[in-house]
Amino acid sequence: MKLYTYVVARDYGFAPNPFFGQCTLATCKPVIRRVAQVGDWVAGTGARRYGLGGRLVYAMRVGETLTFDEYWEELRFRPKRPNLHGSLKQAFGDNIYHRDPFSQRWCQAKSHHSHGNGQTNSANVESDTGVNRVLVSDWFVYFGKEAIEIPTRFQQGEEETVIRMGRGHLVNFRSGFEEEFIQWVRSLGAEGFRGEPMEFRGQLTRTGIRRRK
Repeated sequence: MKLYTYVVARDYGFAPNPFFGQCTLATCKPVIRRVAQVGDWVAGTGARRYGLGGRLVYAMRVGETLTFDEYWEELRFRPKRPNLHGSLKQAFGDNIYHRDPFSQRWCQAKSHHSHGNGQTNSANVESDTGVNRVLVSDWFVYFGKEAIEIPTRFQQGEEETVIRMGRGHLVNFRSGFEEEFIQWVRSLGAEGFRGEPMEFRGQLTRTGIRRRK
């Protein structure tokens, strides 16, 4: 089992997407999406600009991995297809990619990662689909703006901290560190959605529409 940790720089409920019963990582973080295996854990810590430095935003155990086409077609993930005129949960849906069956080109749904007018954002397509892999949780806890303070013992030294300063992620910890951290995560109580994303209820300037949860 490996633990991957990084800073959630922008918390909209898009990456990760903690809605409709499962936490998924389908965009951004291409290296983690490429290398994480079933049974590994991914944890996101809070950004200082949100005032959440040193706090846990979410943690998920990888239960399965899917290609974008598999994710798009699976009936259980249809609710995660974005609808910019629906609820906030729908607006930030992360099930946004599939291949055209004839041309095999990537199709990008109108979403948080498309342009403000709904047109395809080629830069995001290239970045996101560079790794054709979606991580799906079988256990997760998501605190969002209610992020939990991480104990000091998990923030000491190069091999004993889950706090990544800046971009990228951490993965190499001392022996036993991952197990201790996950044990602490599980001790926080019931799994699932525990708090809204930091920027969930604000004005979505991409479309100029204010939505309800």
